[in-house]
Amino acid sequence: MAQEIEMESKNLLTETEYNKLFNYLELTPNQIKQQTNYYFETPDFQLKAHGAALRIRVKDGQWQLTLKEPYQNGLLETHDHLTADEAEKWLSNQLIPKPHVKKQLNNMGITFESLNYGGALKTDRIETPYKQALVVIDYSVYNNTFDYELEVESETKEKSEAVLLELIEQLNISKKPTKNKIERFYETL
Repeated sequence: MAQEIEMESKNLLTETEYNKLFNYLELTPNQIKQQTNYYFETPDFQLKAHGAALRIRVKDGQWQLTLKEPYQNGLLETHDHLTADEAEKWLSNQLIPKPHVKKQLNNMGITFESLNYGGALKTDRIETPYKQALVVIDYSVYNNTFDYELEVESETKEKSEAVLLELIEQLNISKKPTKNKIERFYETL
């Protein structure tokens, strides 16, 4: 499928809160999966102006181009697959238009030619099912910065928010306004 709706709620964590959550969910270090997001934007931040983000990620051995856009209470994710050679070209600012993402970018008036590679964000991620939702805890490193994050994905925004609030109340984690990773990444440039 080229598109999907993502309903998620997020909260930044301190290192202590991350460790508390790690222990509470009975997670183990061998559950950590490393991933790298490679971000793209126009010089005048047109994607940001639309509340959108564009990244490449290797997932299950496959390179995937993903455009995230606001949609109702969540995010509309549009995907195209890339070969390893195509991904390498993208990272060298030789962008190869892909059909599904191109259509969405055209709807925003953004061309592939206006996009540039912005940099990488590396994440150690653990995903675990919890109360009919997916709980994700991340440790991310980018531009000489690092952070910890709790993310809850569910079929509805209400469910993801309820599970997030339950976890932070149960573990006495402070509720923090949390920007998405790409916003945090670009603020450190």
